[in-house]
Amino acid sequence: MAFSSSSISPCCSSNFSSNSYLPDTYLKAKVKKIDAFNNNTHTFPLLQCYPFLNSKWERGELFKFGIRAAVTTEEYLLDGATENIQLLKGDSWSVHKFGGTCVGNSERIRNVADVIIQDQSEGKLVVVSAMSKVTDMMYDLIYKAQSRDESYLTALDAVLEKHKLTAMDLLDGDELASFLSRIHHDINNLKAMLRAIYIAGHATESFTDFVAGHGELWSAQLLASVVRMSGEECKWMDTREVLVVNPMSSNQVDPDYLKSGERLEKWYSKNPSMTIIATGFIASTPQDIPTTLKRDGSDFSAAIMGALFKARQVTIWTDVDGVYSADPRKVSEAVILERLSYQEAWEMSYFGANVLHPRTIVPVMQYDIPIIIKNIFNLAAPGTRICRSTDNEFEDGQISESPVKGFATIDKLALVNVEGTGMTGVPGTASDIFGTVKSVGANVIMISQASSEHSICFAVPEKEVKAVADALESRFGQALSSGRLSQISVIPGCSILAAVGQRMASSSGVSATFFSALAKANINIRAIAQGCSEYNVTVVVKQEDCVRALRAVHSRFYLTRTAIAVGIVGPGLIGGTLLDQLKDQSAILKEKFNIDLRVMGIIGQDSMLLSDSGIDLSKWKELQSQKGETADLNKFVQHVSENYFIPNSVLVDCTADSHIASHYYDWLHRGIHVVTPNKKANSGPLDQYLKLRDLQRQSYTHYFYEATVGAGLPIISTLRGLLETGDKILRIEGIFSGTLSYIFNNFMGTKAFSQVVKEAKMTGYTEPDPRDDLSGTDVARKVIILARESGLNLELSDIPVQSLVPEPLRATASAEDFLLDLPKFDHELSKQRQEAEDEEEVLRYVGVVDVVNGKGAVELRRYNKDHPFAQLSGSDNIIAFTTERYCKQPLIVRGPGAGAEVTAGGIFSDILRLASYLGAPS
Repeated sequence: MAFSSSSISPCCSSNFSSNSYLPDTYLKAKVKKIDAFNNNTHTFPLLQCYPFLNSKWERGELFKFGIRAAVTTEEYLLDGATENIQLLKGDSWSVHKFGGTCVGNSERIRNVADVIIQDQSEGKLVVVSAMSKVTDMMYDLIYKAQSRDESYLTALDAVLEKHKLTAMDLLDGDELASFLSRIHHDINNLKAMLRAIYIAGHATESFTDFVAGHGELWSAQLLASVVRMSGEECKWMDTREVLVVNPMSSNQVDPDYLKSGERLEKWYSKNPSMTIIATGFIASTPQDIPTTLKRDGSDFSAAIMGALFKARQVTIWTDVDGVYSADPRKVSEAVILERLSYQEAWEMSYFGANVLHPRTIVPVMQYDIPIIIKNIFNLAAPGTRICRSTDNEFEDGQISESPVKGFATIDKLALVNVEGTGMTGVPGTASDIFGTVKSVGANVIMISQASSEHSICFAVPEKEVKAVADALESRFGQALSSGRLSQISVIPGCSILAAVGQRMASSSGVSATFFSALAKANINIRAIAQGCSEYNVTVVVKQEDCVRALRAVHSRFYLTRTAIAVGIVGPGLIGGTLLDQLKDQSAILKEKFNIDLRVMGIIGQDSMLLSDSGIDLSKWKELQSQKGETADLNKFVQHVSENYFIPNSVLVDCTADSHIASHYYDWLHRGIHVVTPNKKANSGPLDQYLKLRDLQRQSYTHYFYEATVGAGLPIISTLRGLLETGDKILRIEGIFSGTLSYIFNNFMGTKAFSQVVKEAKMTGYTEPDPRDDLSGTDVARKVIILARESGLNLELSDIPVQSLVPEPLRATASAEDFLLDLPKFDHELSKQRQEAEDEEEVLRYVGVVDVVNGKGAVELRRYNKDHPFAQLSGSDNIIAFTTERYCKQPLIVRGPGAGAEVTAGGIFSDILRLASYLGAPS
């Protein structure tokens, strides 16, 4: 009989075309075997089978026959054609896998060919995916055809055109002619098959797999031709002739290594070559029906081939430099990992990291074959090596710095909680629960169970949770109604965060550090799971907190800079000075103290300036005038606190505004730290103050206000230190106002009080209206703050205040009028000064906290000239703590208590204290 490839089914002809170089005499010698196999039916074009589509095709019989003939007849053709050549397996072989991005166009295919040629391995097996987007295009063909959308023909032409143009750019001569002949032949077969699918309105899984796998056939042939044109001998392999897999489900197959090994030996004996370009993604079933390796199939193909060849290593080429310690899109400080164990890679990939699918690792583990992840676009990058662990050391013998290798997250999950006292001690409860979950086909991502079995919770994809909850309520309806189960609850909007590392098991405190980092970032944990192997610690958090949680734990273990998003409220004299200090010190803080303070926003009374990565503080005023927008406090707070890159945020209130202070509770409740010199919150209504402090103590959110008393002096911290170490405060007395300190330090000799006040205003020591200082209200607020810190529940109205503003001038319209009229009242204070001098004393305006008697006061007092309060100069403050320990000689804190520089310095100090609490080195 005459044998013609055109008379073979689409499946067969595609397969024969891969070996069209076999001699005609060889083909004729095997005609009888083909006749015997086909039962004397020499032709069976697919279009001739249309009358049977409604019956046989839908049962898959026609397709199975055609595909079985395609593969099996090939075996007949190969059998005995040439002398058998044995495949020598082992370290002489290296396996490479190139994904669709790597072979996305002609230029990239040339780059891949160069990598192959430059590899000095004795044997090279190269697995390739379809060109970028082609597999999606092939699946789209199936979808259009079975939807009876005739545009599938146009779409198929686009597939042909893409490969033709690529081939014409890469190839010439016989190689180009051969490739174009093959692809036109394949396209004609695909048209026939798609037409049949169009008529039937249905495509079986086998048909779909067959169509989808053509992209790999064409990319492998293209690459093999390019390699051959460079002068290197090369063969291409249709892996459907070699790889045998057993379908386990719609998403999984199991390789048959024994049969695949036998077929590889047979294939190689007929196609000996030390450079082989193999198709990824596709394989055959034991019945010789083409199929695919499903998700990440090309990586899986490479791993299987590595195991079959017992190769030295498998290199997975991609478009990133290696495996990152965390998703670099979420953690900008993520680092490339030099090495991962198989188990670590397995765990990270399971939890969503862009490493390898877990099944890809299985074939190479048996033979300890390392997998190298490398970047085709950055050949200089060393990549990541995945291999068996060797005493937890790197290749250079250095122990890994961190017991945690990496972090991964899974979003869009829901937590299902089954709870009830009736579960306790009842065998099989967990089995019933998860059997029910299995019955609806849901995937359980994580399980957490109390040892008493009183509560079992597990995470499932959010899209599956309704079916799970309905099934559980149906299965356990009677238990719920009888009270044996109290509830089946669903918590939507969850994410999983997993820490992975093989050394976690042998390193103390890993879990403690992990949970501490989450707590300090104010992350609430919904569920926890940790296996005894301690390869991973897994927690469930709210999805909105997931990125912040990831940043917090990554920063803690990898010692990246302790980054804090800073929002400045009130860029006036003090706020502006603070911004200058931050600008001058930021580089030193990063380099020496590992602290990265990023000012993400500045808001004034009318405008605000926002930045996604941090404001350039060298020109913030210029930027605010150019890019500032209308002030919106809510938008400002949201911007600073809800960024995707920095887990911790702090709002620094540099105003004296009571309205701003009223937001502190809400900010702290939202997990935003607060630093402020604003006295209004701590000296305001007692109930609000107590509520604020209770919230602070109950959370890991910090509220620092050292600069509210004494500017940059350590007044609050000293008081707390005394109390926390068990000392008992008896009395606090001091000069708390830098303005009034300056005035009374200079109110001597013959100077009138009004003259000194005027000088203080001219030198900038007073408020714009000096009455704000002379009224004593500011001192009273500081007294209240210290009284409350000492345990006294006093209101501002409980503090008697001696005002230095003459009563007739308190209602004067302006500060200028006040200063003009003040000399009329100099006589009274001059008289008091003289009386004090006659007794060798001085006048000082002080605040007093009498803890023993539970009261406070603000008044003008006389002190002996030998008293520390009489020794001040300029605008210094001085505070004396009388305690049980410091009873005979009070503990005194003295220093500058006013001025923008020292106040801003006090605020800056609080920000750095916050950084140390959040993990910065002390």
